[in-house]
Amino acid sequence: MGHHGTAAILTARESQVAERIAWGASQKEVAADLGISRYTVDNILRKVYDKLHIGKINELSAWWFCTTFGISFELSPLKRTIGALCLAFLFIGGEVMNEYHFCRYRTGRVRIERIVRIKD
Repeated sequence: MGHHGTAAILTARESQVAERIAWGASQKEVAADLGISRYTVDNILRKVYDKLHIGKINELSAWWFCTTFGISFELSPLKRTIGALCLAFLFIGGEVMNEYHFCRYRTGRVRIERIVRIKD
């Protein structure tokens, strides 16, 4: 990925789609969330990939998190590892504090379970 796409400017819709995909949503989930067709999501993703000069979802995720949280693409391996660990802790902490639990299956379907905490 290198420095490609660091100065790319996405439209509001492209940013919405990129953010959701970066967080692990499927194209079908993004389409339902934004009220557009899956084919529109696919077309938007192609435009985003072209603008950023990337070709994979993991590259999109890395680009989105780095640009959103101000992490330089030019960091040393140690700094990148520390940054990645911080983001992982933020994500895990958010999942622990959230009362909803998300489970992803190999089929691509998502099951959402509500965890009810009983207070004594």
